[in-house]
Amino acid sequence: MPELPEVETVVRDLRPELIGRQLGRIHRSARNLRRKWQPEWDLQITGRKIQAINRRGKWIHIALDTGPYLVVHLGMTGQLQVHGQAISIPAHTHLRMELDSGERELRFTDIRRFGSFQFFQNLSDWESSVTEPLGPEPWDLTPEYWKEKLKKANRNLKALLLDQSIVAGVGNIYADESLFHAGIHPTTLASQLSARRGEKLRQSVVEILTRAIELRGSTIRNYVGGSGLKGGYQDAFFVYGRTNQPCLKCSKPIECIRLAGRSTHYCPRCQKA
Repeated sequence: MPELPEVETVVRDLRPELIGRQLGRIHRSARNLRRKWQPEWDLQITGRKIQAINRRGKWIHIALDTGPYLVVHLGMTGQLQVHGQAISIPAHTHLRMELDSGERELRFTDIRRFGSFQFFQNLSDWESSVTEPLGPEPWDLTPEYWKEKLKKANRNLKALLLDQSIVAGVGNIYADESLFHAGIHPTTLASQLSARRGEKLRQSVVEILTRAIELRGSTIRNYVGGSGLKGGYQDAFFVYGRTNQPCLKCSKPIECIRLAGRSTHYCPRCQKA
């Protein structure tokens, strides 16, 4: 699933392509995405101009004039790009929105159809619809907030990092890489982490995500940015997806266990409990 760096890359790629453009005719496939498109949205969207496009956690917010929002989730394999109408439409394209005169269009392609488009009159309505409230963005984590969350969490650090109500946007890849960067074993109980190591982990999360954004995220299988370019951070992985390969720091084989329902990669020598 695209995580924070991948979604941020899509947003940055699409800003110059979308802001100020007027949405025209909407074309939908017969197959529903994770959430069903409501036909009345067509009339509410058509003719509006795009004012802004931003990210919150793993969600994309497209602000339209006079207030409403399109909220997009890429799911597992979603791709959101702008193309000329003359460009052939790839398989698994489920939504096309014409822009301005119709010579270009915003396309959403999704092989597994776990992605979604939703229309909200305001972001408060969207926030109310989310299963659980999103925590702060990683760059907004204060040392005091982080210390308090660690202190109260009687669970392993991998599970805590994946909890979107604690910190928004971190997923499996960047949880593993952040824990390695901090030198902390993923099974370590959050409540037992020292203040010094807890602060190191907070800083590691920010550093890893910042670097991943610089490299346009990670392409494992299907992910491409809003410009169609693949990510490059997969070539910088220290542990994720490297089971039984030598650690790039100490040469000890990388191990993989299951935590919080996810495959978890770590170095048994470099990462201490």
